[in-house]
Amino acid sequence: MVDIHTRKPEWLRVRSYFSEEYNDIRKLMRGHGLCTVCEEAACPNIGECWKKRSAAFLILGDTCTRGCAFCNVKKGVPPLLNPQEPQELAKTVESMKLAHVVITSVTRDDLPDGGAGQFAACIKEINKRSPSVSVEVLTPDFQRKEGALQTVLDAKPEVFNHNLETIRRLYPEVRKGADYDHSLHLLAKAKGLAPDIYTKSGVMVGLGETKQEIFAVMDDLRSAGVEILTIGQYLRPSASHREVDRYVTPEEFKEYEIAAKEKGFKAVSASPLTRSSHNAGEVFSALVSKKG
Repeated sequence: MVDIHTRKPEWLRVRSYFSEEYNDIRKLMRGHGLCTVCEEAACPNIGECWKKRSAAFLILGDTCTRGCAFCNVKKGVPPLLNPQEPQELAKTVESMKLAHVVITSVTRDDLPDGGAGQFAACIKEINKRSPSVSVEVLTPDFQRKEGALQTVLDAKPEVFNHNLETIRRLYPEVRKGADYDHSLHLLAKAKGLAPDIYTKSGVMVGLGETKQEIFAVMDDLRSAGVEILTIGQYLRPSASHREVDRYVTPEEFKEYEIAAKEKGFKAVSASPLTRSSHNAGEVFSALVSKKG
């Protein structure tokens, strides 16, 4: 295990993120009453992304009904849904002149549809105001929420993402309340219901997994029809979160990237600082260009 006070290796050090663009986006989000996963999840790429005037939006509030061992997002009793959130999100996307937008959320087990209706409303509002913008959603697992997945897909996002996060063996420790097979089924069902939508998933390394277990996750995801894969280093947000097992080297990430491409993924991002939404627009554009 890596002590939280241990100095991170050179490849995990990022530059200070404060810039004029950073302050502009922060003011914009607060002005529209919006949250970003960039802030709530303490993403190390926030400086780079916000300097490029790009952000990943967090809908359904800032409080999650689950308590995953790796996640920095607040846990507890969530607030009531904001009915103006879809409109405010669409206005912000238009104001930022985004070409590709990523929308994710906290898990809302308290809602009858798990928040699927709010995802759909956000997609529709964005399409109304900015019809040229491509939309990528990163959803929770919608466990026991009949029809939730269909609701999201009916709104026609360009990319449907649901992260496995870790290997099967570690699910009981890392993702309490979630189920590995259910998440795989959700991804497979999404591809079956909407074959024209790109499906995507991501995992973290440094949680105690082996290389072979990561390769097994790749095989499971390919069997589920997943086309885009992200792999990044787990970074412990605080002393109350799960410890980092090890810092994975850039060379090992390269091994994962090569293996994933050989297994048939159409796009792979594997590096210490890779996150689901990092460079998501560039990845989508490259896929569309290849397809065209």
